[in-house]
Amino acid sequence: QVQLVESGGGLVQAGASLRLSCAASGRTVSIYSMGWFRQAPGKEREFVAAISWSGGNEYYADSVKGRFTISRDNAKNTVDLQMNSLKPEDTAIYYCAARSYRRLALRPQEYDSWGQGTQVTVSS
Repeated sequence: QVQLVESGGGLVQAGASLRLSCAASGRTVSIYSMGWFRQAPGKEREFVAAISWSGGNEYYADSVKGRFTISRDNAKNTVDLQMNSLKPEDTAIYYCAARSYRRLALRPQEYDSWGQGTQVTVSS
């Protein structure tokens, strides 16, 4: 079983940057790809970015492409999400997720493990 813990959320103004981090523990050898999702009040959980655990392949939602960057540190078992040029519409709870398949996935149901989430609030 894999445990995920997110950190780095907060309250910022539009245009600012934040860096989220996700620390994985437990049976990390079973992780082949990871993703970040977000959920705003009253909305469904949506895909943000995904990265393969070892190959460096990345994929981004169109809404964050060019502003967000996902990266991983295998030695530390962490996956980060660097968020630049934040907008009020980026306000949401951000979740880290892991799956035991190499193919990058965009749907929440394709992930096996989830963190508890970290709040990101962007004021205008």
